[in-house]
Amino acid sequence: MKSARHTAPIHLAESLLLRAGVIATLWWILAEGSFLAWGVGLASIVLALIVSLVLLPPAPSRLSLLGAASFLGFFLLQSFSGGVQVARMALRPRPDLRPAVLDIPLRLPEGGARILLAATLNLLPGTLSAGLEGGHLRMHVLDQRFPAESAVRAVETRIARLLSLSMQAA
Repeated sequence: MKSARHTAPIHLAESLLLRAGVIATLWWILAEGSFLAWGVGLASIVLALIVSLVLLPPAPSRLSLLGAASFLGFFLLQSFSGGVQVARMALRPRPDLRPAVLDIPLRLPEGGARILLAATLNLLPGTLSAGLEGGHLRMHVLDQRFPAESAVRAVETRIARLLSLSMQAA
């Protein structure tokens, strides 16, 4: 069994690499993929990395890399297919929409996981998280025929894998 002293440098290195990767990706997006901006970008990345370490020191993480890959793939696929579905509805001469506000019981534990769930659902086309109250998510959908509860369950499952969490009964 490794002692905390031996795993601390590894954890710090993982945290630095992950943060640097995220910050560099954000810079690349802001620079619209231009490599000419990397001179300023490198200094900005280092500064942002230092600020992130001061404001949010590394702590033991339960983040699963396999869960992260699964979450990213799922999110991209859902975003694309949802976008196509919403575009088809918008292009119809008379869109057959039945908007609704739904209250869906949640299985994720309270806290950051539920906030990530609500934020993720906001980014999927046709859905909008309107609030978290108690153990429920209030969600607006463009069409009440949309299988909202199964969509929430699918995202909950991916988030639970991502954060190595166990879920409660709904």
